[in-house]
Amino acid sequence: MSEFLTYLHLLTPLHTGGSANEGNLMGIAREVHTEFPYLPASSLRGKIRASLETEDNAGIFFGQKIEKGKQPTEGEVWFADASMLFFLIASLSHHLIWITCPLWLRRWHQWVQINSINDIIKQCQQLSPTQPALVSFKPETLFLQTALIKPENLSQFDGSFLTSLLSSTWGDNSLSLLLKKLVILSDQDCAALVETGLQREVRVALSEESKTVKGGSFRAEEAVPPETMLFFPWGMKPAKQTESGEESTEKVREKLRALLNGRIQFGGLEGIGRGWTQAKTISIINEIGGD
Repeated sequence: MSEFLTYLHLLTPLHTGGSANEGNLMGIAREVHTEFPYLPASSLRGKIRASLETEDNAGIFFGQKIEKGKQPTEGEVWFADASMLFFLIASLSHHLIWITCPLWLRRWHQWVQINSINDIIKQCQQLSPTQPALVSFKPETLFLQTALIKPENLSQFDGSFLTSLLSSTWGDNSLSLLLKKLVILSDQDCAALVETGLQREVRVALSEESKTVKGGSFRAEEAVPPETMLFFPWGMKPAKQTESGEESTEKVREKLRALLNGRIQFGGLEGIGRGWTQAKTISIINEIGGD
């Protein structure tokens, strides 16, 4: 089994589509137990399969669909849900700030097993009502949206390890900003700021004759803001051999690796440019035990 981790750096807002809408709000997919936004594995797999459907032996690689009397088969590849890692919010003191939390860092560490991440997770035990945040910069007055945190209530952590981990995923300018503007909050505080930091846009439909708003056409759409980073693990089982000894799905495997190391669009509202991401994939085996 070959296992990988793909980072998704959002270039445009991401609308993942929710299981239900409340009133006129077109919500996004959320984890049932945390309410954090996420990108479901079914959405990832569906988009990736659609992009590679015409490749030779794609049906073997992804698994045979139920069609034309054929029975479904298990494929050679699996995908897990994409979880949040760094979320961008507004700050009155720093303009923009990326936030994360122990839950997201633990999920990340479970897959990459980086010692430096584990050290930061241990440092998160200091988080308390009197010390609500860890920051990657010299402690100074910090506004998280409209919440004020004084310098004496902040502690600094060393975020330099992110350089080696994410240098190939983010451009130098974006990574430099992240290192200067990263804040770790408790899971509860992070959830509250994510909820208020989601992008919400109001849309209406116009009558073709009068160009006035049609009755009942008002709606609001939620989206994860750009510059946010998510990650998802995935893996491939050993390829089946052909009679000549070659791997029957070798070409589609190569195409998949290339697809997940470039720009790819996920989620809904593709026609208005939602969901563009810059993907970067690493081999988990190569990262385990590193610093």
